[in-house]
Amino acid sequence: MKASPDFIKQLELLFEQYEKEVHKSILEEKTVKTYLLHSNNFVRWCRNDFVPGARKAGSRK
Repeated sequence: MKASPDFIKQLELLFEQYEKEVHKSILEEKTVKTYLLHSNNFVRWCRNDFVPGARKAGSRK
């Protein structure tokens, strides 16, 4: 884990709030998905549950 459990809990609560605000915004659905995907990836990275570029690196031959 890249961050403490307390920090992760706070981050997850903030992400939930962010997610609601993004859904309420005037953004198009495709843009909403992009915002949430990348911000969720950051939360996952903090939990040590995501490695940037790992999927692409795994597909290279």
